[in-house]
Amino acid sequence: MNMTPQTALQRTETLMLDMDGTLLDLAFDNYVWKELVPRRFAAANDMSFADARSLLMKKYQAIQGDLEWYCLDHWCDRLGIDVMQLHHDVNYRIGYLPGALEFLRSVHKQDVRVLLVTNAHPDTLALKDSMTGLGDYFDGMVSSHQYGHAKESQEFWRALQDDLGFERDTTLFIDDNQTVLRSAREYGIAMLVTVTRPDTTEPVQQVAEFRGVEKVLDLIC
Repeated sequence: MNMTPQTALQRTETLMLDMDGTLLDLAFDNYVWKELVPRRFAAANDMSFADARSLLMKKYQAIQGDLEWYCLDHWCDRLGIDVMQLHHDVNYRIGYLPGALEFLRSVHKQDVRVLLVTNAHPDTLALKDSMTGLGDYFDGMVSSHQYGHAKESQEFWRALQDDLGFERDTTLFIDDNQTVLRSAREYGIAMLVTVTRPDTTEPVQQVAEFRGVEKVLDLIC
């Protein structure tokens, strides 16, 4: 993409937005999976927190990018923990990234189709929608679980194209996951932007491969 992210938005007909780390603060998910789940797993298996976290990080990394990595049912079965209940227990931590709600309100008024395209499990999507009301600002919301393939896969993009239809040259896709963005680029989506601060508790990420914005509101300010 030779244009700036701001210019890309001006020529967009279909705007696809990721959820976690793009619109919602990834601090919530990082807390659940890196702190809360290991703590519960440690207690259930008479392990130290450090040992439990080290073991779980290896389990996460082994299937990272696969649909199972995003699947709550998979982790409930694999770990013997009600992971969805843990999400509910700390749902007060769910929140928008800075400027994200203002951005959604702005693009919702424009003549552009706005789609939420997430790898989040449908139950997680429903919880976060109920806590934030983000569904009010979209023409459609898609979980990759609907298609049986994660966004990292070309099969996902083909299924999305068959389901919703979009012109690749006039579609802008925004995500914080570089592997997902590479998959979208391989499929031919012309305009790609990454969010460089998906977790407000962590510093800005240095990303050279894709045009980046610290927050989505930067596209209209």
